[in-house]
Amino acid sequence: MAASQVVLYFDRQEDALLFTLAASSVISAEAPGRANEALAKIGTEIRKASRIKTEGVLNPSTS
Repeated sequence: MAASQVVLYFDRQEDALLFTLAASSVISAEAPGRANEALAKIGTEIRKASRIKTEGVLNPSTS
């Protein structure tokens, strides 16, 4: 499935900032080891989201 937009809501600004920093680390990571560490941070921070909403068309996978 693919959505055109995913919106995360955090109760605390600090949690939103930490998630953004972790996501930025994944995007900019060049070494696989650093990417795995950054993905672990994203997993930790996304659990703090109070609500996750998708917008757009969701298409079931046809493969």
